[in-house]
Amino acid sequence: MMTHEDLLRYVDGRPVTLSSDPGKRVYGERLLNIGGKEYREWSPHRSKLSAYLCLGGKCFPFTGSGNILYLGAASGTTASHLSDIAVSGRICCVEISQRSFRDLVDVCASRKNMMPILGDAAVPDGYAFAADDIDVVYQDVAQKGQADMLADNMDRFSARYGMVSIKARSEDVTAPPERIFEKARERLIERGMKILDMRSLEPFEKAHAMIVVEALR
Repeated sequence: MMTHEDLLRYVDGRPVTLSSDPGKRVYGERLLNIGGKEYREWSPHRSKLSAYLCLGGKCFPFTGSGNILYLGAASGTTASHLSDIAVSGRICCVEISQRSFRDLVDVCASRKNMMPILGDAAVPDGYAFAADDIDVVYQDVAQKGQADMLADNMDRFSARYGMVSIKARSEDVTAPPERIFEKARERLIERGMKILDMRSLEPFEKAHAMIVVEALR
């Protein structure tokens, strides 16, 4: 697995990605000229993956040529930065909300390695036609059963790596978040995953944790 230093630069402690669509902002991010090239600031307040990196996360299973299945892509904020990174790969962006999907389609229109898919992340057969040869499943879907959803998709597409942003309140509003995160970790181990990293996303995201896994097949 590559480290984030292999594919990212940091400016003032925040990651930036080399823009694959120069001159365009996706969510109002800063555009920076570094050495004559345009970079996009990756805000940890708008992206859980950026928050993970800013909080010391070191496991970065993305490559310049990897294929990514992004579950819960919303309007494409984080997916657009992955598009900058996986310039020779493909990002299959699954989103169930039609309103968010419209925004996602606009972002994908000028980024040829992003594919918008209107679908339910809990039903991987519904988008299997487009999501073949997947290397990494990245999941940001706020509903119950987040660990099993990740494992189901990794199994379905034979992905080696997975990342999931666990939102504790979507699992159980009464239980302490730390217990929810531990249950998700235990469930992923039961599903045949090796835990590579798990860390809280506080203070950027309340009651969230990122878990990074590798499939043991």
